[in-house]
Amino acid sequence: MNKTRVRELMVPLDDYAVVPETATLRDAALALQAAQERLEAGRQPHRAVLVADASGRIVGKIGQLAFLKGLEPKYNMLGDLNTLARAGVSDVLIATMRDHYRYFEDSFEDTCRRGESIPVREVMHPVREGISEDATLGEALHLLVVWQQLSLLVNRDGRSVGLIRLSDLFEEIMQHMTAPRA
Repeated sequence: MNKTRVRELMVPLDDYAVVPETATLRDAALALQAAQERLEAGRQPHRAVLVADASGRIVGKIGQLAFLKGLEPKYNMLGDLNTLARAGVSDVLIATMRDHYRYFEDSFEDTCRRGESIPVREVMHPVREGISEDATLGEALHLLVVWQQLSLLVNRDGRSVGLIRLSDLFEEIMQHMTAPRA
């Protein structure tokens, strides 16, 4: 794995779903759908959409959970529930807070339709971490674990050229681990 370079496993940006910061969640869903249709046979499906600023620089990412959180308009009012739970806030209090904000009172169709008006910049996670296309897969493994990310931007000469995904790296690791030994 130390000889294989990130560039050999990355998904080029041209093959990935990328939308401008001004796009809506619906636009992002359409871009993701189009990218899935162009996906090379045997590749893991895309699970995120990248967000580009006006100059084309990748500034954010919207994963599946971010999509769902974005569709729930009152979610951010509660703050980070995991942090509250770790801080000792009781499950009863958290459940009461959820009831107070009346989660999921809209129909499923209305919730999905809400994506037509939600800007991606409101739900995206900023992307700062990246790795050189010349890095080894071992370095990518290390950074994915340390930064606890599902993917990393792959950079060449200071600009993003692709994405290395945990799913692809995991598949590569499984192939190496299970290959017959000589």
